[in-house]
Amino acid sequence: MIGGLPIYLIGIAGPSGSGKTELARALAPVLRAPILALDSYYRDLRHQTFEERARVNFDTPEAIDQDLLAGQLRALAAGAEIEKPLYDFARHARRADVERVLARGFAILEGLWALHWPEVRALIGTKVYVDAEDRICFERRLDRDVRERGRSPESVARQYAETVRPMEELYIRPQRCLADLVVSGVDPVACSADTVLAHIEHGVPERFECVVRARAALAV
Repeated sequence: MIGGLPIYLIGIAGPSGSGKTELARALAPVLRAPILALDSYYRDLRHQTFEERARVNFDTPEAIDQDLLAGQLRALAAGAEIEKPLYDFARHARRADVERVLARGFAILEGLWALHWPEVRALIGTKVYVDAEDRICFERRLDRDVRERGRSPESVARQYAETVRPMEELYIRPQRCLADLVVSGVDPVACSADTVLAHIEHGVPERFECVVRARAALAV
């Protein structure tokens, strides 16, 4: 549900490395909201060989299990517990275990194409697009993929040039005009988070008291 109880969903989209995750992490504790990373919903490719998985274009929305995502968001919005999938980026495959998620009040969907699908957008109360220059996005992605995902700098640079950047222009940048808010990925994250909270505070009266408390906690 968007205006009424039980769940108000915030969607955060933007290019890889723009600062989506940082914004989601700033909002999550003050709203006591779980984060659903879109990366968790990559299609399960365990039936393919590693070489076949490595050739998949993971920078297009078709790589996401759209039906599973939309179904779990609808269940969560209705107040049900979901079993969120977990993804192993080193193996390009979904893990066997899952994460149980039960939201109360708010939940955050964060990812490259969080605003791409109409059926997902319809569930989102506040739609946010995080923007940043290409140079900054690439530097951040390079650091993350090498440090967290076991990638070599060369493979990251090659993937960025061959698929990430072209797919960004095709699928990610167009979401900017679908957002309620556009925030900068280089501004202080607390300022961007407060902008998001202010949008909810003024647009959804029944969430007013909760969001006022969240904005006060953010300012501490």
